[in-house]
Amino acid sequence: MFNKMIAGMLPYMPKKLVWLFSKEYIAGETIEQAVKSAKKLNDQGILTTIDVLGEFIENLDEAEANKKEYLEVIKAAEAAKIQGNYSLKPTSFGLLIDAEVAYKHIREIVAYAASFNNFVRVDMEDSPCTDLEIDMFRKLKAEFPKNTGLVLQAYMKRTLDDIKGLEDIHSKENPINYRMCKGIYVEPAEIAHKGYELVNEHFLKDLDYMMQKGMYPAIATHDKPLVDGAYKLIEKYNYKPDEYEFQMLYGVTPALRKSIMDKGHRMRVYVPFGKEWFGYSTRRLKENPKMAMLIIKAIFFKG
Repeated sequence: MFNKMIAGMLPYMPKKLVWLFSKEYIAGETIEQAVKSAKKLNDQGILTTIDVLGEFIENLDEAEANKKEYLEVIKAAEAAKIQGNYSLKPTSFGLLIDAEVAYKHIREIVAYAASFNNFVRVDMEDSPCTDLEIDMFRKLKAEFPKNTGLVLQAYMKRTLDDIKGLEDIHSKENPINYRMCKGIYVEPAEIAHKGYELVNEHFLKDLDYMMQKGMYPAIATHDKPLVDGAYKLIEKYNYKPDEYEFQMLYGVTPALRKSIMDKGHRMRVYVPFGKEWFGYSTRRLKENPKMAMLIIKAIFFKG
């Protein structure tokens, strides 16, 4: 009840007040702020992936505007020589309105990033989007084998089958690049694993299969047991430092992030920014009120 109360109150609180709490975890509203934040991370030896907030749009005019903003982000980041790549959510480009229009916008973004020999990752969203996003990734990977990757969510029961289903586009020369995360959306028990231990078990099981097949895993977690499990798999499969990476969210668990880097592992931080930060934050809480207590802890204990 407490979590739901906090989640319900947040959309009605003054944005300036919410920003005091959110600024630790969002890189600002403008491209300039995002690039500045990415540069600070680079100076600490951390790679980045920049994301423009604003998924689940309502019309295709927004899709066009989001595409133009991504192109501007890439232009600015490349000019600033940021050591990092880009992430995007297909619903920001109208995936659930017109999948073909969304694909054309995203293809243009990937092509522009590829012109700088850079990379765009297709984020995974909730279950109505899963097949559409996997199909989109398959098409992009065929045309841009070195310049695109996909996110998979360990709590989805289908994930290992999805990894196996995409093996035909994986090769030693052009390995599939997956970000493996736990998953944030609230999904029914029929399609998603429930419970901390069970989700962690499947996270490591999926990661083990990826590494067994020589895929490139981006290990996205703030959970020390998963980090420790990943260390064991890296050793088991004798992965070299440039064959995998760890990923974390902007502002979250900095002490754990440092400990991973101190052991010589590559680290990339997800840098979200944009004018839609307030809607993004409140929507996440509405979808998953259990996050309220985590956010409160993060505010008072700084990540």
